[in-house]
Formats: sequence, C-alpha cells, structure tokens
Amino acid sequence: QVQLVESGGGLVQPGGSLRLSCAASGSIFSINVMGWYRQPPGNQRELVATITNGGSTNVVDSVKGRFTISRDNAKNTVYLQMNSLKPEDTAVYYCYAVKRNTPSWGQGTQVTVSS
Repeated sequence: QVQLVESGGGLVQPGGSLRLSCAASGSIFSINVMGWYRQPPGNQRELVATITNGGSTNVVDSVKGRFTISRDNAKNTVYLQMNSLKPEDTAVYYCYAVKRNTPSWGQGTQVTVSS
C-alpha cells in the first residue's frame, strides 16, 4: 500500500507560479511511474505529467514549457513546478503512483488561477 500526501495548492493570479509536492510513504518499492493528473471543474480527469524511476519525464502539450515535473528520491517526493499559470489550469490536481500496474492516488489539492 502506497500513501501519497500532497501540498502546495492554493489561489494564484494569472501568470503566477506554484509548486506542488507529493510525498510517498508505505510500500514504495516497485513503483515504476509517478506523476500528476488534474480534473478541471465539470470536466474529466486528464494526465498532466509523468516521471519514471529512471528519471525520464513527460508533460502534455497543453502545459509544455510551463510545467516541470521532478523527483527527490532521498525524500520520496515528486514535485510539479507550475509557471505562467492560466485560468484554464484551474483544477484539482492529483498525485499518482503506479506499482505493478495498480495506481495509488493522493487526496487531491485545489489549484485556482484567478484575479
């Protein structure tokens, strides 16, 4: 069982920045991929970014150049650095980890981009 605890969400103005953190604990062995999904209000959950145990990263086209995913293995923590935020980035952001094809999810953290 993997536990994921998120932090860093909040209210930010357009053009601002936030850094989300996701601390993993429990049975973290054999986790292949960690990353972030988001669910805008009234919309389906969508993939944002992934990072593998080997350090390979990927972000979706809609956030490419603005969002960066990284990982601190010593702290068992994954980060999502979000720059140049837009109102359409408003969503609940969920951290996830995949272990033996089984996903674990964080509780979700609200990101609101508004003036």
